[in-house]
Amino acid sequence: MEPTAAATQGLSSQGATIAEALKGFTLIGGDWVLWILIFASILSVTVMIERLIYFIRNRTPVERFIEAFTERLGRADINGAGALADMTKGAEARIAKVALAHFDDGEQVVEQIMASRKVAERLRFEKYLMILGTMGNNAPFFGLFGTVLGIIKAFHDLGQAGSNQAGATTVMTGISEALVATAMGLLVAIPAVIAYNYFTKKVKEFAANAETIERIILAYLKTGAKVEPRVRAVRENA
Repeated sequence: MEPTAAATQGLSSQGATIAEALKGFTLIGGDWVLWILIFASILSVTVMIERLIYFIRNRTPVERFIEAFTERLGRADINGAGALADMTKGAEARIAKVALAHFDDGEQVVEQIMASRKVAERLRFEKYLMILGTMGNNAPFFGLFGTVLGIIKAFHDLGQAGSNQAGATTVMTGISEALVATAMGLLVAIPAVIAYNYFTKKVKEFAANAETIERIILAYLKTGAKVEPRVRAVRENA
């Protein structure tokens, strides 16, 4: 059945209404995009500072700690190893501490405890990093979106002004202002990408250090060395 003239006219009218609504949206310009990018920049810098403070506070002097920790285990000084882990700051030291707290429960228990603690510590390190990754990946596109909106508005203004010197000045001014959005998007994205890559590298370093400590402890347990007296060296803080 062929559509009636009334139905065709109705669809055409609806399409025109949607087109007019979209056109009205684009003619708003890209100023609101700049405000969003400014907010994104503030959020990104806040996350960078917060993560940097967290990483510094949870940094373990790994080389010295592993050397002293291994030396104490080699002497079967579990209490000394526990005291060392308790005095040393950082996620790697906390993992060693929780392992020693369950030392008399057996190899399998210690292995599972350390594995679960490594996951928990890694999640703490990776907290908020998704924000930096999102900013780095999407801020340039959002800035480009603002530029496109600004250029559309500039050419619309040119059409309203006519093809004269004033119209040309209007469109050039509008385009130059629109390009600010692209620049702002890049300004947000570049530091976010750098910070994201840096913190991701630090997370990988933590994972490698934690794996080293886990292997040292499990290797000691697998040697069958007896610990006398069989008491827990340390206990986790509540």
